[in-house]
Amino acid sequence: MLGWMMCILLVAGGDLEVSEADTVAASRGTHFTDSTSNKMLYVDRVLIIGNKVTKQRIIERELSLKPGDSIRANILQSTLLWDKNKLYNLRLFNTASVRALDMGNDHIDLLVEVTERWYIFPLPIFELSDRNFNEWWNNYNHDLTRINYGLRIYKYNFRGRNESLRLTAQFGFYRKFDLQYRIPNLDRSQKHGLTFNFDFGAPRNLAYQTVDHRLEFLRKESVVRETLSGGLTYTYRKTFFETHSISYAYRTSEVIDTVMTLNPIYFSNNKVTQNYSLLSYYFVSEHRDVVMYPLRGYQFTAYVAKAGLLPNEDINQFELNLTYALHIPVGQKYFFSNFSSVFWSTPTNQPYSNYDALGYRNLIIRGFENYVVEGPTFALNKTTFKRKIFGRNWTLGKMPIEQFNYFPLAIYFKVFADFGYVQNYNYYQEQDLNTRLSNRFLMGAGAGIDFFTVYDLVLRVEYTFTQDQRGGFFLNARKEF
Repeated sequence: MLGWMMCILLVAGGDLEVSEADTVAASRGTHFTDSTSNKMLYVDRVLIIGNKVTKQRIIERELSLKPGDSIRANILQSTLLWDKNKLYNLRLFNTASVRALDMGNDHIDLLVEVTERWYIFPLPIFELSDRNFNEWWNNYNHDLTRINYGLRIYKYNFRGRNESLRLTAQFGFYRKFDLQYRIPNLDRSQKHGLTFNFDFGAPRNLAYQTVDHRLEFLRKESVVRETLSGGLTYTYRKTFFETHSISYAYRTSEVIDTVMTLNPIYFSNNKVTQNYSLLSYYFVSEHRDVVMYPLRGYQFTAYVAKAGLLPNEDINQFELNLTYALHIPVGQKYFFSNFSSVFWSTPTNQPYSNYDALGYRNLIIRGFENYVVEGPTFALNKTTFKRKIFGRNWTLGKMPIEQFNYFPLAIYFKVFADFGYVQNYNYYQEQDLNTRLSNRFLMGAGAGIDFFTVYDLVLRVEYTFTQDQRGGFFLNARKEF
């Protein structure tokens, strides 16, 4: 069946050609065209236009070339391409272009042109409390009472310095409040950053246990759990492509007695409270063209965390997670991508509230969206082969707000196959719980359509079947990996 779908993919397609996100736009006026010689070119000026809010130094930070630099002509275009991608990946601009203007006598100017996005979004919250649409529809009978509502305010590019501020006031099935302030550029060199976060949650429902790989919820008219946490993250971006982050957080939680009656291992030692600190390190090496929907390049990440820094804390856990994503164009409109992730934690006798799994944080084997497969160790591999079947950019001239007059749309048809393995928790093995999908090879494969559009919105419609020949349609509103 998968081979039949591959044949469809190879013959499907459209004839409309548009500018890819990884194409350097043609410049206005005279641009540098001799890109094959080894001669040296000398940069006189860097001209930046279109940044009405964004500080010029934020844009200059992403540029490889500065006034007075020199570069060989045969690598100029590839360098400008990477600079364009870096600017777009700031997620501050609808469009970005970097062009070389020929000034004669082997001298060039660089023209950087951007169109800025809208930076403040007071968004009403009306969303599912479940992990994804498929779980809500299939496992909980599309119960409308499981809806969260409220208001979330995002302020991007705060002070024109790529800072971001987020405020959340959410009610309904899961009540929570949070505040996050991110400063990515503390110093003049723009290599050091800080992020502050605070959140409070008081849901009237709680996933208190897992039965046959499905979350079971306790629901009350009153609050069943209160959680308060705060943290600080320091980031160091030494180069364009590598970022190091060190985080410290403290978390305190309390549940009602009913939770511990229903699941005695929800917290450790049959306590209704849990308090612990968390120290983590995260490294990302990002070499992809458009991070929100990459078509070429690679990414490597490493995450190491220790929960419970003091002997009297309620958690003692060490975690390690490594991921690698590779994206390769294999033709004018064909693209191959692969993603691998391995996770390991110790010791394995953790309270249920700290169980980890495939099924969270977008670590999902497609076809198993309705399930969580929990375990202290897992491995995952996802492969996609896609063809672009439509792409176009519209400029909506009559739009009263210019930040919304640019509307891109790209559509891809794809086939895919995911594989994974989860080692089960000892407690589940001893109690003969949640053993159907753990300690065994899992596979999901199928076909689908991706829509990538304005403000990095990704919508995926997929049909997936698993190794036991179960199939179904799944809808997701985030990128694959």
